[in-house]
Amino acid sequence: MSLKNVTKTEKNVVEIEFSIDKKLFDEEVSRVFKKNVAKMNVPGFRKGKAPRSIIEKMYGKGVFYDDAINNLLPEAYSEAVKESNEIVVSQPEFEVVSIDENGVVLKAKVFVKPEVEIEGYKGIEVEKTVKKATAEDIEKEIEATRMRNSRTIDVTDRAAQNDDIAVIDYEGFVDGVAFEGGKGEKHDLRLGSGQFIPGFEDQVVGHNVGESFDVNVKFPEEYHAENLAGKDAVFKVVLHEIKHNELPELNDEFAKDVSEFDTLDEYKADVKAKIQNRYEKEADNHVEEQLINALIEKLQADIPEAMIETEAENLLRDYDNNLRMQGMSLTDFVKYTGISLDSLREDFKPRAERQVKTRLALEKIAELESIEVSEAEIEEEFNKIASMYNIDVEEVKKSIEGEALKKDLAVQKAVDLVKAEAVITKAKKTAAKKTTAKKEEATEEKAAEKKTTAKKTTSTTKKTTTTTKKTAAKKAEEKAE
Repeated sequence: MSLKNVTKTEKNVVEIEFSIDKKLFDEEVSRVFKKNVAKMNVPGFRKGKAPRSIIEKMYGKGVFYDDAINNLLPEAYSEAVKESNEIVVSQPEFEVVSIDENGVVLKAKVFVKPEVEIEGYKGIEVEKTVKKATAEDIEKEIEATRMRNSRTIDVTDRAAQNDDIAVIDYEGFVDGVAFEGGKGEKHDLRLGSGQFIPGFEDQVVGHNVGESFDVNVKFPEEYHAENLAGKDAVFKVVLHEIKHNELPELNDEFAKDVSEFDTLDEYKADVKAKIQNRYEKEADNHVEEQLINALIEKLQADIPEAMIETEAENLLRDYDNNLRMQGMSLTDFVKYTGISLDSLREDFKPRAERQVKTRLALEKIAELESIEVSEAEIEEEFNKIASMYNIDVEEVKKSIEGEALKKDLAVQKAVDLVKAEAVITKAKKTAAKKTTAKKEEATEEKAAEKKTTAKKTTSTTKKTTTTTKKTAAKKAEEKAE
């Protein structure tokens, strides 16, 4: 197998001509004959016993050629692409040029990576806005933790209230006729959650266990099921159980149970630090997104549509893999949602285009900046991936090509370079925000004054304890910062 010629036929399109030598082709034709002869019926011969010459005379000399070529083609094409040094970005269109005493000559028409230009990637100006962790954020996070650590108790001595879990049977009717999807049994409904259509949960509130009652609602005009949109409906409801989540008391014992801290103040400080750290990461991600947007605008390249289509196909395949991890295939998804594969591909195209442009820009920057990746860095990345997925590093190396990983690391270094060279400024607060901030500061000062007054009336021992708690909390904040 060998490369014969590479011809540029149009912009970003080449034809790669390559050959399969005669000996290799003849050997493969013989293998195909032996594999298929048992399936072929030839008059005058027992099944599987007809000579190859008779079969070829009956069906044509090239009867086994297609299978032989298809078997040899992947390796032959791969070698030809490697020899050509072309970076192919689409599926090939094959053509058999000739089959003769010299072997087989084929052509592959492919799109190749376009020429890329990019300037001004250093000194890009972007804004960085970091949200501040508020008391409300901290309370919300702690309440979520309390909910996860709550215990569910049965309520039998009162009617259902908001935030209760009502265990209900229900069946919906429009114009006296039950509609599809409107029936459920022993369904857990958290009242006030907005899980059901507006008005439903409010009408469950106030009822007791064992009651049967009607719930009268109107489907929203924009409801997803067109046959129900804007319609009045009656739900026949039976309330079987009322449950309530009993939250643990918010004290030092709770802090010990859910964290490594001994006091509630220390735990709150740690929650605040983690929220702030999350906001910092979100801000960094937004900065990177702005930089990528700027790079895409600065990119100059005539990108083949086939390149974007190939990337969209890759995204679709990744989506299929994710669905399979959840116990569903892409075929099931299409069946249950009614969304066609073509429609999904179209949905992925904008994202695919962005990813293609981003990659082209960063690869060009890596080239312009002569970014290199050492063997030690590649090995370190292999080990990191192995550790992340808890598998042997040699297994990782089997599934990921070293050269592909090297390119990925070079691209990441290009991202780091663009970030390091960027001019990142903190977003200015609006006048309204400044006023709000001043009000918050004034409130905090008043609270501090009250605390100071209160402290004067406490014992020396209590002062020492409070100071210790504050110091520990402050240390936790500083450590996070």
